[in-house]
Formats: sequence, structure tokens, C-alpha cells
Amino acid sequence: MQEGLWNPGKTISQTQNWKSGVSYSCDPADFSYMKVNVPCQDACPALTNIPSYIRALYEEKFATSYEINRMVNLLPGTLGRICSRPCELKCRHGEAGLGEPVNICHIKKAASDLRGLGHSYMTPRFAPVGKTVAIVGSGPAGLAAAHDLAMMGFDVTILEAFEEPGGMLRYGIPEFRLPRIILSEEIANILRLGISIKTGVRVGVDLTLESIMSNYDATLIAAGCYEPMELGIPGEDLLGVYTGLNFVMDVAKGLDVRIGKKVMVIGAGFTAFDCSRLALRLGAEDVTLCIRGLEEDLRVTTDEIVEAKREGIRIQSLLLSKGVYGGGHVKGVEFFRTRPVERSSESRRAVEPIFGSEFVLEADSVILAIGQAPQRIPGPGKQNDRGVIIADFGNFRSTATNLYLAGDYLTGPSTVIESISSGRRAAGKIAEDLLGKKLKEWVVRIKDAKLTDRQRSWDLIPRVEIPTVLPVEDRFQSKGFVEVETGYLPEQAHDESKRCYLCYLHYEIDVNKCIYCRYCIDNAPRDCIKLVNDIFTDETGAVSGYLETTQWTEVSAVVIDNSQCVRCGECVRVCPVDCISVSRMDLVERFLIEETEA
Repeated sequence: MQEGLWNPGKTISQTQNWKSGVSYSCDPADFSYMKVNVPCQDACPALTNIPSYIRALYEEKFATSYEINRMVNLLPGTLGRICSRPCELKCRHGEAGLGEPVNICHIKKAASDLRGLGHSYMTPRFAPVGKTVAIVGSGPAGLAAAHDLAMMGFDVTILEAFEEPGGMLRYGIPEFRLPRIILSEEIANILRLGISIKTGVRVGVDLTLESIMSNYDATLIAAGCYEPMELGIPGEDLLGVYTGLNFVMDVAKGLDVRIGKKVMVIGAGFTAFDCSRLALRLGAEDVTLCIRGLEEDLRVTTDEIVEAKREGIRIQSLLLSKGVYGGGHVKGVEFFRTRPVERSSESRRAVEPIFGSEFVLEADSVILAIGQAPQRIPGPGKQNDRGVIIADFGNFRSTATNLYLAGDYLTGPSTVIESISSGRRAAGKIAEDLLGKKLKEWVVRIKDAKLTDRQRSWDLIPRVEIPTVLPVEDRFQSKGFVEVETGYLPEQAHDESKRCYLCYLHYEIDVNKCIYCRYCIDNAPRDCIKLVNDIFTDETGAVSGYLETTQWTEVSAVVIDNSQCVRCGECVRVCPVDCISVSRMDLVERFLIEETEA
């Protein structure tokens, strides 16, 4: 059955501020409605209110747009440059027949870039709760957890092994993708909440985990994944063979990395592409990226592939490495050819080697960017077969008392936005465990809305792609670390923001007023208004489907299917009896404690 219908007459709020006319709901049916009808927000691991920040940018409220982002994903300027964009894969504008997804990520970047100097941050602060928390690692998960705990009144100390905070953001992502001035500003904004940070401290080397746990009420390990994975083939230990993460980190630290003219990168993720593009910036003349499968199966953004090819990187697909060869120094790699194996629609495409197809590609350097795993930190609690402490994915707790895990250290390599979400959820669990009560909750906020000024013609605006800062031939000047993407100009950001369907708007027909005139049906640009005989609900009480009819004698209601609605407002404009209402529904986080200072 089709989902996304509203349940006419259903009570939608549990609490209401009558003076402001705003309702807040914790009803499962309302969460179910939001999941179906605002798929971009549901796809975001941090649950960023995407329609809201896009609308704010459309209204040229750049600072507001930035703050709507920062309330949940904490690093808008950073994520606007490096996010994996799961929201865009679910954007309703990208559904069949509706065009291309809204450029959500770059609108976020625009909000950061256009908010102006002297931006005033509005993070609330709460009274001290008398509890201390140590966080191991200052990557995205650690920073996110520290932010939320400090905001809720906890005394937070971060222990960072490197000389500067940021973890993988600072040392694992090239500066041509993420300028350090942007990252440093957003980290400083988190640390200003009174968070203490001690850099150059290696837990398990300089301090034992047990000693940390004895001095704090809770300890969170958010140390990321810094143990490079190996291919398990001969020759990996030859000179001139680098692991992907170590290669990127050495460059980020300013070390003298010499790679020669002909470089081969083995891997298929963002790190592999970063290594390939960095190699060009270090003087390589011939860079080949070798992948096991097909290019169409790569799990990086299309923009990343396009820019890599534009800079001259060759992608060789269907290759499986057999061994690295050379004397004291690498000379090349021997590969099998592979062939794709049939897969189901939900599984990742597999490949198998074609025995007897071996051949050699020569190289001065080989970079193995095939992933990494958490490093072992000696300490209490249940461990995996590598000696790494493990925890429950659902509540972040290890088997040791008041020891928690979050981010990549808990899950293995993930995206930045997933790590931020993990850190924030871990902070909520720590706060609840230490205080014996929840301090925040997600709710559906509902309030009356004016008829949208969104025009149907805006659906036909082509997607505004992000411009680049320099022609390819100039990108490798100034050590090649100048940012490639400049971002939108104000007018470009405004045009792209028009394309958003504003899916947080809910249209509903009052069946007690409706005279079944069909004006709304006849004027709707899509098949989104139905004559129905019956409505079905799921276990939460949300509408899950309906029985459509064409017989007027069988019609019990005229229903707007909000999952198909493009929020053009034509139904409201043509209704002769004013029976269609518009409300705005936002999935937001609400705190259950009183703030004491802003």
C-alpha cells in the first residue's frame, strides 16, 4: 500500500503551547508520517531539518540557515564540503519524472559561506550537573559528544593523541577539499562551551584507560580507525608502498613524501580518491586508480569521480591485485582481471577473478587505500579477536562500568555525518545513565503555516551545480592545497533553494467542509488527491494506504497524499469553501531541562 497519507481527525499533539499555537507530538504515528513524507531528513543520520534550512536560505536568512544546521550536525561548513549526502539519494525531487535531487549539501555550504562576519552563535548552556566525562579522541564523534555533554552541564575533557584537534577531519581529509580555517573555526566554536582538551596524549601509552576511568564519572572512547588494513598479498612491505590513511596523514602533517612520477592507488572509497588527487599535487604525472568492481558501483559521489577524471586520474576497473613486485623498491603490481557476479537488487555487486588473466602494471609508488580498523587500547571490558574493546551498538555501553564507545571506534569506518550522529546519541545515553533521566527527546513540532509561495514552474529549474575555483591546470599551484570548489554565489544558492519541495508542509482536507467539487483534483499537477472509500492504518496508527474509488456514491473522503504532493498550493487556491489547511511539521530535538545561559 502507498504510505504517506494523513489520518483525518487524528489527534496529533500531546503537548501544546496555546499562546504560540505550536503543538508538540511524541505519537509514533506522527514520527511515521515524517519518515515517509520528509525522506531527506529521515535519511540524514543526524536528522538535520533540511527543508527548514533550505527555506531559511531562500529567504536570505543565511545565519538562521547555518544555525538550523549547527543545532544537529554541529559542523555545517565542514559537512557542506565533505558530507556523503545520503539525503540527496532520498530527495523527492530526484524521484522518477521529477528531475534531479536538490543540491542539499552545497546549500549547507552556502549558508556557512554567506552568513557573514561576526556571526553570533546561540548555543544554550545549562546548569552544571556535577558529573565529569573523559572523551578519547577529538574527531567528529568525540567533538559531537563533547558538545552535547558540555551543553547539558557536564564537565568534559577531551584527550587527543595528535597535536591539534579534529582527528580524521584534520589529518585524514586533504586541504583542497576541507580548508583548515573552516575546520578550526567550527572546532573552536564547540570547545568554547568550556570543554577542556589535552593534545599529544596517547591513551594506552601516556595514560592507561583504567587511570582515566578512575578519575571521571564516565569515559567515552571515540578514537576513530587508524589501523590500516592489509591486502594480504606478497610485496606489501616493499619501499614505495604506502597505506592510504598514512599517506594522507603524512601529507597533512607537512612531511616530505616522495612518490615518483607513476603512481598507482588501489581502493574504491573517498580515501582512495583523496590519495589519487593528492599524488597529482605532489608532482605525480601518471596516476591510476585500480578498483575491483565497476565504476558504476563506486560508493563515492558523482562529483568526486568527475573531478578526479577532470584532473587526469585514470580509473581502471575489474582488477584484483595478486602481488606487489620489485627488488628493494616497488616496481609494479600484478593483477587478475575480474568479472561481475550477478547480484540481488539489495546486495553489493560481487566480482570473481579470472584465473589465467594475470598481467602487470608498472608504478614508482603504490598506495593501498583499502580501509582501516580501530587500534587496540588496552583496558577492561569485552574485546574482539583483535583485542579491541567492543560495546553494544544500541546503547554504546561496553561491559565495563561507565565505559562507552562511539563513532568509527564502535562501528568501523563510516562517514563523518554518521560519526557525528553516533557521538551525539552516545552523549545522550551517558547523560541518561549518569543522571537517571532523559535530558532531551525528539518530537514532531506542528504549527499553522501560510500558503506556500512556491511556484510550480520552480520544478523546472535545472539543478545548479557547484562551480570550481580554478581551471585544472592551475589547481596544483601553491602546493596544490587551494580549495577546488568555491561554492554558490548568493543568486545561485537562491535559485537552487527554490527547487526544494518543502516537504515539511502538510496539506489536509477537512471532510466536514468539503463539497466534493473536484476543483482540487482537476487542478493538481500530480495524481496526489484521491477519492477514497476507506483508509488503512499501520501498527502506529499512521495511514498506510487507502481504497480508492471512482464512484461518487462510495466516496467517504477526498484525501491528499502528501508523499506525492509537491506543495504547490494550487488545491488551496482553487477550493471554493476553504476546506484545505496547511500546517508545518518539523522533526526537532527538545530539551527536558531548563537552560541557564545563552
